[in-house]
Amino acid sequence: MRPEIIQGEVREVLKTLDDESVQCVVTSPPYWGLRDYGNQPLLWGGDPECNHEFGEEFLGDTRDNNIGKKRWNHTFGQEEISPHIDVSQGRYCKKCGAWKGNLGLEPSPEQFTKNIVEIFREVKRVLRKDGTVWLNLGDSYAGTGYKGENTDPKHKDTNTKRLKNKDLVGVPWRAAFALQSDGWYLRSDIIWQKPNPMPESVKDRPTKSHEHIFLLTKSNKYFYDNDAIREPVSEASLKRAEHSWDCDRPSTKNAAMGGKGIHTEKMGKRFVDPKGRNKRDVWSINVQPYKEAHFATFPEELPETCIKAGTKKGDVVLDIFAGSGTTLRVASKLGRKGIGIEINKEYLEIARKRCKLENESLASYL
Repeated sequence: MRPEIIQGEVREVLKTLDDESVQCVVTSPPYWGLRDYGNQPLLWGGDPECNHEFGEEFLGDTRDNNIGKKRWNHTFGQEEISPHIDVSQGRYCKKCGAWKGNLGLEPSPEQFTKNIVEIFREVKRVLRKDGTVWLNLGDSYAGTGYKGENTDPKHKDTNTKRLKNKDLVGVPWRAAFALQSDGWYLRSDIIWQKPNPMPESVKDRPTKSHEHIFLLTKSNKYFYDNDAIREPVSEASLKRAEHSWDCDRPSTKNAAMGGKGIHTEKMGKRFVDPKGRNKRDVWSINVQPYKEAHFATFPEELPETCIKAGTKKGDVVLDIFAGSGTTLRVASKLGRKGIGIEINKEYLEIARKRCKLENESLASYL
């Protein structure tokens, strides 16, 4: 199936999709405090009828990182280079509290999680009752420039003010718990372990080599194809299943081994299923850079696993932050209908090229 990519702001595009029209969502929002993607600032929360009066713009503190005289975002403490000297953290309306800025560049993790919840309320509307969401998020550290008091006084948050220099912010779990409080079922925390992580120069903590993938559902019963993602069973486990357990206690040996324990035929699949073992919640998958993208891209194995578990052939898979189009490309390969939403024109063209859609008309909701 050929995927569809829609250009526009995620909340506005989601409004154009029908209720319960999507079986599975696999996506990775901009991580908090990582990068300025250069998009136009958007309005979040507050009163849509308010005649907004915005306060002063907050700018991320910066300094040299001594690598090619480039700059990094000191406020968020990230070691990845920001393409801009001054990073806007948006501004608040003095009347209704609406925030104007770009997702991922909020002045606090609390504001980021509020924005994520706002987006996913619309995701819940378009998701089928038996659908699943696979949400990938990475974490970040608070830097020395992070004071936690750069919002209008009535919007200060005591949790934010407690962040200290070098604190792990815990953004993925903050977002997961916020979504859980908003009605989502939080079914699993999957660890994406990266055997080839980005090197770090830190000397007082381990190098980061994992990210989180949260499995979320809108119902307590949902479609999940356990057999489609089974892991291989080791030869040793298969041998144990064939000959029963072999240990020194007679009570656990089967009759063929001179004991009075459980017979192999009675064990059945209780211990070992020859088709494979259940998929575990630590996925070891190498990072796979894409030469035309200067930002992080999914390795194809990651969305492939999610899509196989959460869909059947012909189902609709949605990526609300399509980026370079990896999820859509994989969905198409697996015989699913992929729909992607992307606001950034540069990334959108990369996705269209990867999905071989360069010559097709483009829906736009800007």
